[in-house]
Amino acid sequence: MSDDEARTGPDGLANPQPDTGGRDTGDGSPDDAAAADGEPTGTPPGTPPVDTERARPEAAAPAPNRATGPRGTDLVPTPLRVTSEVCARVLVIAAAFGLLVFLIIELRIVVVPVAIAILLAALLSPVVHWLVARKVPRGPATFLVLIGGVALLGGLLSFVINTFIAGFADLQKQLSASFQSIQQLLAGPPLRIPTSQFDNLPGQIEQAIRNNVDTLTSGALTTALTVTEIAAGLALALFSLIFFLYDGPRIWRFLLKSTPRARRERVDVAGRRAFASLVGYTRATVLVAVVDAVGIGIGLWAVGVPLVIPLAALVFLGAFIPTVGAVVTGVIAVLIALVANGIIPALIVLGVVIAVQQLEGHVLQPLLLGRAVSLHPLAVVLAVAAGVVISGIAGALLAVPLLAVITAAVRSLRAPVEPSPLLVNAVNPRHGHPVASAGDTSDRPSVASRLLAKFKPSS
Repeated sequence: MSDDEARTGPDGLANPQPDTGGRDTGDGSPDDAAAADGEPTGTPPGTPPVDTERARPEAAAPAPNRATGPRGTDLVPTPLRVTSEVCARVLVIAAAFGLLVFLIIELRIVVVPVAIAILLAALLSPVVHWLVARKVPRGPATFLVLIGGVALLGGLLSFVINTFIAGFADLQKQLSASFQSIQQLLAGPPLRIPTSQFDNLPGQIEQAIRNNVDTLTSGALTTALTVTEIAAGLALALFSLIFFLYDGPRIWRFLLKSTPRARRERVDVAGRRAFASLVGYTRATVLVAVVDAVGIGIGLWAVGVPLVIPLAALVFLGAFIPTVGAVVTGVIAVLIALVANGIIPALIVLGVVIAVQQLEGHVLQPLLLGRAVSLHPLAVVLAVAAGVVISGIAGALLAVPLLAVITAAVRSLRAPVEPSPLLVNAVNPRHGHPVASAGDTSDRPSVASRLLAKFKPSS
């Protein structure tokens, strides 16, 4: 056996070395006394004692903790430290959000047309999808849908404008008669305003125009610039709409490449559900706008208010701004009825507007929008208010659809389990909620059957 094996043993472990020094015999020998005094045993006699305390290397100071001493973070109370960290993160998020809003405002000439094109694509994509499913190539299907949509929109605008021009003369006569009746009412008790002030009103208006000609000229130039921006925005929206309808799936796949590979499938499902929610929102909003315009238009026609068609068209456009737009356009219709026909017809029109709004809020929106785009009324009002502050009318138009898309995407991402993206149809509004899938919605009743079941008497 070699010396190394004798020291370490066959298994590589150190063997205890024989003790060649003094042993503890238990009889009080000098070896025991030396061990008790801290002197090393087994040393030759006469060797000076070694100070073990000095020879021992100094141990590293222990890391400061609550037992040995305060650290820098221990000097700050835990609630204050947690609050400060949360506030710092909130400030970072708020700064990022503020930067995003700033960029949107600065690039609104590009952002707003593209957003409107996405809304129109959500409205028209189901038609393109239906044609493609009937073996129509995607290019001709997109062309047919665009031509049909532009022709329908152009026809409606032409009809509304021609009707407004044809009825403007009657409106002018009724406004003149209403102005005279209001003038007589104000000249009587208790106000007793002299009629001379009303007789000089046209001259005063002309003089005010002459005094503010510079302001009006600059306003006209600003309006010309605005018209130019609107024309450029319409061209950009149409160009974007063409590619959204024709090449939308490829654009979405390109955007998915920027997401992490491990989460790409869930992001794909969330995006599909978000677009399905937007499809349901646009479809329901158009149907609600048609009902509002038809209902209020019939009421205006029955009362005899002039410009029924333009006012109905205004109500239709206002319905695309949920809750707020319908109220504003209804108030305009009531005011025109008050000026043109008097207080009793105005009260009748007010009753019609309220009845139509109740039908919209309690029957149409819950039935048509459903769970896919269910939003609390307070969230809708706050979103519209924020949109108006950020970007005016365009912001009010786009705020609620954006909120609906974000809500659907967050619901999908928070869902514990989601199906494969191939089972989620992006143009089917029923797939806008995580509980819906391609396999469990085929037997779901349609909107018409649910409406009939709602009013069917119980047996």
